[in-house]
Amino acid sequence: MTHGSMRRAQLVTPFGVGAMSVLVDGTSVITAGLDHWFPRNNSALALEDFRVHDWRLEARLNVKEFRLPPDWRTPFGDDHRNERLAVPALRFPGYAFCMYCKRLKKVPLSFQDAVRCPDPEHERRNGQGPKMSQVPFVAICRKGHIDDFPFREWVHRSNKPTCNGTLRLVSTGAGGLEGQVVRCGFDAKGKHDPKKGCGATRTLMGITTAGRRDEGGEESTVLSQDLQRGADPYLCTGARPWLHETDGPCDAPVQGALRAGGNVYFPVVESSIFLPNKVGAVSGAMRDLLGRPDVDSALSTVHSFVGASATAEVLRKHIPGELFDDYPDEELLEAYRDRYGYGESSEDGDAQDGGDLDVWRYPEFKMLRQTPQDEELRASDPGVHAAIAKHIERVRSVTVLRETRVLRGFSRGRDSDLKVAEGKALLRRRPLPPEHDWLPAYVVKGEGLYFELDPERLAAWEARAEVQARADKIANRYGQVITDRGGRPRDISPRMIMLHTFAHLVINELVFTCGYSSASLRERLYVSRGDGHDMAGLLIYTAAGDSEGTMGGLVRMSRPNRLQPVFAAALGDAHWCSTDPVCMAAGERGQGPDSCNMAACHGCALLPETSCEEFNRFLDRGLVIGTFEDPTLGFFSDLGS
Repeated sequence: MTHGSMRRAQLVTPFGVGAMSVLVDGTSVITAGLDHWFPRNNSALALEDFRVHDWRLEARLNVKEFRLPPDWRTPFGDDHRNERLAVPALRFPGYAFCMYCKRLKKVPLSFQDAVRCPDPEHERRNGQGPKMSQVPFVAICRKGHIDDFPFREWVHRSNKPTCNGTLRLVSTGAGGLEGQVVRCGFDAKGKHDPKKGCGATRTLMGITTAGRRDEGGEESTVLSQDLQRGADPYLCTGARPWLHETDGPCDAPVQGALRAGGNVYFPVVESSIFLPNKVGAVSGAMRDLLGRPDVDSALSTVHSFVGASATAEVLRKHIPGELFDDYPDEELLEAYRDRYGYGESSEDGDAQDGGDLDVWRYPEFKMLRQTPQDEELRASDPGVHAAIAKHIERVRSVTVLRETRVLRGFSRGRDSDLKVAEGKALLRRRPLPPEHDWLPAYVVKGEGLYFELDPERLAAWEARAEVQARADKIANRYGQVITDRGGRPRDISPRMIMLHTFAHLVINELVFTCGYSSASLRERLYVSRGDGHDMAGLLIYTAAGDSEGTMGGLVRMSRPNRLQPVFAAALGDAHWCSTDPVCMAAGERGQGPDSCNMAACHGCALLPETSCEEFNRFLDRGLVIGTFEDPTLGFFSDLGS
């Protein structure tokens, strides 16, 4: 098997642990678990090259540290540290089919050679049959498991078939899954041979249907119900091929899926903007020193035994003195507190609670709306243009920020709430104690544009009955969806829908104004109407750590004479979608993912999913610029007219 390559950031999302990708030779593989990313028996392993820290996020996810995915390095002179490190992957799916005779063959996960067709009807060359291709179908369950599609069980309509005949996957030319037929006991010409099997045939129609309820009211699928024998249903095998486990305990129904389908893998990524404990107290040079392996090890020892009561004198007894002689005690002590989060009142909730996002982001909101001047977070006040001052209270030009993104689990079948412990259990075969636990992450250093809505105007707008009634349509649809899935309800407020949609409109306009690709920009919503955490802010920032995201484009656009035309153009374009009046009319019935959008489609308000926090849900132009029936409904109706 050949090797493949991808950017390190892609190993966090979208091709992290448990995700499938295709190598250059066409082989489909699944990214292996974290157990083997950094081999313990590698004497040249130097983990300090991969460690990254964010004290808020480490506490939220209950881990010691984060690690960058390993990158491939060749020896350079006498330096052999971390050479030839690679993220392992396993062949999946295991089923392959012959392009000529359509025969199915299953190989182990660890199989590394080309799969050859064993059918005797082929004219052999060099004693080998033709190369086989992997099937496009897999089986998934809502608990994150994935397995080879059960072709044998499906064609025999039994969860425990007794026939071991030769299987073939034939395309009849009909559209969709109805044209894909599994046959048992047929030859390459389509004739039944009793010596090769029972002669059963069945199309794959219906294998991807999910969300059906059985007689007892339990959620089931077409695949599980059709293969049920008596009281013994066909359930998930519990397979975790990314951990090289082919079975395990699971009682969930199983659903067929295309291996490249969008519902096969939903990474759960937690992100945090780094906030210094005390703005400007720690220099960049000091933070670089804290990243040295000898210093990091010494500080970890002090942290374990002394904790928050450590003094500068205690720290200097454990760290190399010659490195810190030129730094005052105050900066050294503040750097220690900055590293482990001491000195801040912990308002951040646990990520597994799910509904605490407003509490988690409130410290970011408080700091961004100011003008911090720190090596890791720097912002200035460019002012607000008079034409938008009635709607926008505050604008900030964020010239420096650091975001850490961490993969903490994944789901399959549909995006759902995932507790921290459940997600972390999917990433490795053997759990680690918190004092040794780590998660894969990558760091983005870039720039951003931040602004807040005027609170008085926002409160008056939200108090309008027609505004709340329109927002309730989306909230009620989402409430029904999340109830059916057993998830946690959340507040889908008018300000959330409006500000989210406005963010998409502005990003789409910045694509033309600044030259960024839409995938290189990202939104971060600060929206809440909870007690003590009232927020209505938006940060648009660079989402890629390459040169495209570090040229000062967003900083330049925060100037009043540049930002006002961007807002005006974004709102002007929002008045008429290229698919209107269909888009606006379809919104009344719901459209988009889970029907949780109203007047929003690919022609006006949707972004690449990597840029949107909500998977392109909770969007409505009507709450931004009004509707055809009520042009005054939108928050920006008078500004965009």
